[in-house]
Amino acid sequence: MAMNDLYDADVFKWSQHQAALLRRRAAGELVNEAELDWPNIAEEIESVGASQLRAVRSLLVQALLHDFKAEAWPHSLYVGTWRGEARRFRDDAADAYTPSMRQHIELAKLYKRALAAIPDQVDGQPPRPVAQTCSVTLEELLGSTDP
Repeated sequence: MAMNDLYDADVFKWSQHQAALLRRRAAGELVNEAELDWPNIAEEIESVGASQLRAVRSLLVQALLHDFKAEAWPHSLYVGTWRGEARRFRDDAADAYTPSMRQHIELAKLYKRALAAIPDQVDGQPPRPVAQTCSVTLEELLGSTDP
C-alpha cells in the first residue's frame, strides 16, 4: 500500500510508521526514502502547531466566559465555581502558550466570542452588564489568576 493510501485509510498506522522511519533516519540509519511521505508529514507537523494555537484560543475564550458569568450574575451560587474554572482555563492556556503564538492571537476577537457566548439567563435572571471591550492584555490574562 502506498504511503498516501495508508494516510487516507489509517492515519494512526501511517503516523506510527512515519515516526519510526524518521527516528531511524535521525539515528543515522538508511531508510527507504520512498516510504517517507514528506507532503503529509509536513502537513501533519503544521497541523500540530495550528491545533495548539486553537487550543490556547479556546481556553482563553472559556476563561473570559466564566469570568463574565461571575460578573454578570454576582449573586449566583455558581460564582465560586465559575471563578475557579476561569483560573483553571487561564492556567491551562498559560501552560500551552508559546511566545510565537502572540502574533496569531487577537484578544479583542476572542473577547467578542466570549461575550457572544454569555447565556441569556442563569437562575431565571438576565445578566448584569459586562464590559464590551477588553481591558486586559494577553500577558495579564495568561499571567494572573484574576482578570
